[in-house]
Amino acid sequence: MTPHRFGMGGTQIGNIFEPISDQQAAAVLEAAWGAGVRLYDTSPFYGFGLSEYRLGRFLHNRNPAEYVISTKVGRVLTAAGGKRADHAIWKSPAPFNYRYDYTAAGARRSVEDSLQRLGLPRLDIVFIHDLSPDNTELEGGWEAAYRIAREGAMVELEKMRDEGLIKAWGFGINTPNAAVRAVTNDDPTPDIVLLACQYSLLDHADALRNTFPALQKNGTSVVVGTPLNDGFLGGRSRFNFSPDIPAGAVEKRARIMAVASQHGIDIHTAALQFAAAHPQVSAIVPGARAPGQILSNVQAMKVGIPAAFWSELKSQKLIDAQAPVPA
Repeated sequence: MTPHRFGMGGTQIGNIFEPISDQQAAAVLEAAWGAGVRLYDTSPFYGFGLSEYRLGRFLHNRNPAEYVISTKVGRVLTAAGGKRADHAIWKSPAPFNYRYDYTAAGARRSVEDSLQRLGLPRLDIVFIHDLSPDNTELEGGWEAAYRIAREGAMVELEKMRDEGLIKAWGFGINTPNAAVRAVTNDDPTPDIVLLACQYSLLDHADALRNTFPALQKNGTSVVVGTPLNDGFLGGRSRFNFSPDIPAGAVEKRARIMAVASQHGIDIHTAALQFAAAHPQVSAIVPGARAPGQILSNVQAMKVGIPAAFWSELKSQKLIDAQAPVPA
């Protein structure tokens, strides 16, 4: 478990969807720190090193004992030799290319590179990134990549934990397959798993009834990424990093918003608190690209939500009857 229940995701300061300046990224991080945020999730993939670099520059005069950093392995960056063009969701990224590498040497290289970008002597948590069926870039598919990671990155991360270079490791994935396989097979067991796009107010039944119980048997805790479905629960017309909205999602969001309005709260507040309420969830890490967003997220975690609101959602079958809700 992380010592903090609420953190900040690093995609936005890695220029996801649209670029922000170094100054704006610093202002977001300053607002987060001032609001008491001490858990930061990043990755070499976020802006091709940009997110890690900006986070490291912000934290370089702060005591590492005061905060928790998680980053990822699975891709190794190499210099592009010039300005890098936009790549899919990353706009104005740092001048690097990436290659997938789930081997032991690749994991070691990735961790060492991250330490350099972050300016740190060690890391708190390292997630094996995007080892998932939805990642169509993986040559031979996710199962072939998993077999490489099983003998490579997973074993090497266990070794790094024993060395004290990292404190914990797991998977950072958009589907549960790799994490469930690891805990149900005789494989190295992840300490903690970052589940993105899998447990939200709008979509949580599968994680609640299948993924969480499988992980719980091995004592593996969960960090929830994208608790707002990539801003969809904040009103954006984008769902889990895609403009394609699932059938019925807009209508369900509207129904939840109507119930929230009746109880004097907003869906953004309800969504963040719901994602953090499950006892197996160690933390949630929504992103932010402006100081006001991170302050709004922090404040949302402090709002009292009437029990009648959650009862109404369950009675209307808008959330699973077994879903834990905030006390």
